[in-house]
Amino acid sequence: MEVFKKIVNLLNRLKQVFYSYDDEGFSTAEKEYIDRIKNANPYGIFVLIFGGISFAFGPQYVIFPIITLTVAFFTIWTFDKETEDNPWTFFLGTVLSLTGLYMHMVGAVHVLIL
Repeated sequence: MEVFKKIVNLLNRLKQVFYSYDDEGFSTAEKEYIDRIKNANPYGIFVLIFGGISFAFGPQYVIFPIITLTVAFFTIWTFDKETEDNPWTFFLGTVLSLTGLYMHMVGAVHVLIL
């Protein structure tokens, strides 16, 4: 459990890299306004994008849903309600990757009909 907490703390510190911006030339009021705007969790966006990839290619390549679910499990705990917009990117990405994993397990594939 201690290792898990250390991983989450490391991910939270790395998240600050995504939120940093060059504030040279901004007034104090502008800086405060920018800091009040809620951001999207960068890990949630990653999970959503890879969830779509897992849904599209998961029936053939099971590694995509497995990686996506692993990343979603470790990064959902980095969500901060006060500074970030919403957790739906995590939920949708997880559902898409679970669907891709399920399709792989039952042998279903996407069919393109032209």
